[in-house]
Amino acid sequence: MTFLRGWHPLAVDSALAAVVAVMLAATVLVTPQAGALDLAAILVGSLSLVAWRRAPLVPLVVGTVSMLVFSVHAQPGPPAAFPVLMAVFAAVWAGHLLLPALASAVFLGVSLAINLATATGQSPKDIVQGTTLLLGWFLASGVTATVTRQRQAYLEQVEQRALEAERTREEVARRRAGEERLRIARELHDSLTHSISVIKVQAGVAVHLARKRGEEVPGALVAIQEASGDAMRELRATLEVLRDTDDPDGSGGSGAQDSRLDRLDGLVDRARSTGLAATVTISGVRHELPPEVDRAAYRIVQEALTNVSRHAGGAAASVRVDYGGDELVVQVDDDGLARRDAPPVPGVGLLGMRERVTALGGRLRAEPRPEGGFTVRAELPLGEPT
Repeated sequence: MTFLRGWHPLAVDSALAAVVAVMLAATVLVTPQAGALDLAAILVGSLSLVAWRRAPLVPLVVGTVSMLVFSVHAQPGPPAAFPVLMAVFAAVWAGHLLLPALASAVFLGVSLAINLATATGQSPKDIVQGTTLLLGWFLASGVTATVTRQRQAYLEQVEQRALEAERTREEVARRRAGEERLRIARELHDSLTHSISVIKVQAGVAVHLARKRGEEVPGALVAIQEASGDAMRELRATLEVLRDTDDPDGSGGSGAQDSRLDRLDGLVDRARSTGLAATVTISGVRHELPPEVDRAAYRIVQEALTNVSRHAGGAAASVRVDYGGDELVVQVDDDGLARRDAPPVPGVGLLGMRERVTALGGRLRAEPRPEGGFTVRAELPLGEPT
């Protein structure tokens, strides 16, 4: 019953025993030959039902003996069989077969013999028919208990199979994720490592030749050489993370040390070497940041400065990092040509920024400024993502 689902099993069993005791007590009151012995017998037999879950054989034995006393002395008819029926159900449900069958046979046989020996106003045929009807109830009780037991076993097997299937799915998903990471690592290595290496070597050769000839080395050429070196280091670190099957979320690896705010000055210097006028302002008390926040903040500044260099054409950029107690605020503003009435189309870079910030439970604002130019503002919580 739905209104009993939240109850403790002992409370439910006690309530059941009390209901049976009250019903049989009413039978005692309306049975002329019943007395105190019968009342005591029904109380003992009914209250023994409290133990039907924990010790199902106790109510079977106690209830059968008590109800036989009540049945033989007061001859109340079918009501005396109620506790025995319930005890038979409990015993069969617990997996016992012989003792419930024996108790049923004893109760029905003794009741039939006493009724045949003492009956005065009832024919033997009616007594036998009544006993046969009770026999049907006992059989129904045993069958119901057996079906209930099998259904419970089936549900447990279904639950176990579901848990096993879920575990198998998780293992398959992890294996496929690992295989996909290895595939991506191979693709990145094959498609990018060679190209970046060529760029780095060519830039290095150009710088070397310029210095050998006594010529001034262009700043852009030095920036290409440094940026390609940094790109190679980060790419190798990324490939290590992708190949590390012990780091399934890709959050670890040696490359994390290359993408932290303590390398912000080097990042801004490289941006300046390309001709971008960039300034940095740090406010608040600088302190250790969670690795994922530190890495995200660095990447956001890196992407924002790259966008300024690519799209803002000679604009100046200002980088502000605000260390707060509960969050880290990173903001990059430029005075480029972006306008609110003609906002730029968001690209993969902005999408990546938003995904990083969202994964950390933060907020990102990337939009044209009222006075012109573009602003990127990320507010990154320093606690766990919500």
